[in-house]
Amino acid sequence: MPLRLAPSFREQLAGSGHPFVGMWVCSGSPLLAEVAAGSGLDWLLIDMEHSANTLESVQLQLQAVAAYPIVPLVRVPSNDAVAIKQILDLGAQNLIVPMVSSADEAGTAVAATRYPPEGVRGVGSALARSARWNRVDGYLQDAAQYTSLTVQIETAAGVDAAAEIAAVHGVDAVFVGPSDLAASMGLLGKQTHPDVIAAVERVFAAVKAAGKPVGVNAFDPAAADAYLEAGADFVAVGADVALLARASEALATRFIPASDGADRGSY
Repeated sequence: MPLRLAPSFREQLAGSGHPFVGMWVCSGSPLLAEVAAGSGLDWLLIDMEHSANTLESVQLQLQAVAAYPIVPLVRVPSNDAVAIKQILDLGAQNLIVPMVSSADEAGTAVAATRYPPEGVRGVGSALARSARWNRVDGYLQDAAQYTSLTVQIETAAGVDAAAEIAAVHGVDAVFVGPSDLAASMGLLGKQTHPDVIAAVERVFAAVKAAGKPVGVNAFDPAAADAYLEAGADFVAVGADVALLARASEALATRFIPASDGADRGSY
């Protein structure tokens, strides 16, 4: 029996009727990915840029979350055609490409996700989970329908080029990274600085004018609320490793006297 793949992030976001709220999985653990997948959140971002995730660990996480009503995305390590090909082939349908600062760079990312003649993606569907080893009828012809591409604006140059980036055919959404954006503006570590927030909102306006959805990373609940109020279509509000770090610290604060904790940390 022919198989059907899940609707893309593009399709599910368009049909949601509410802003999508999601979180990151950076641990590389299929178990934690599965725990997060059952949370009730809308989307899950498996990160390969700032974590130890490998092709094998990403595939295992995609398999672990497939049984849950959540949309998985994978952030690739860079805007590289070989990496993008491999990640698509292992079954990722929805990609985020980091550090896109121009329309040309966005076009490069689009080409990497498309088979010729529209792009440069290598053909390996008979060998790959993407087409379920050629069990998905018409995958080669319809691959663009099954996949979605979100590009990430994280620099001041990207902010200036946001309208042109969003207008590139094949870019389905734009995601803003305030941390790197703040650094590029000379405000390292100040993601909620008024100038950074203003730059994020400039991207919002440009992308929405182009008719594309726009999202943002905002682990600070107040910032997330403000960005949702400003019109964010999707937002990432936490990460598995950050949640574990803060929760374990809270346990230590609750149960270990401050003097004991200080002594223990000096060993």
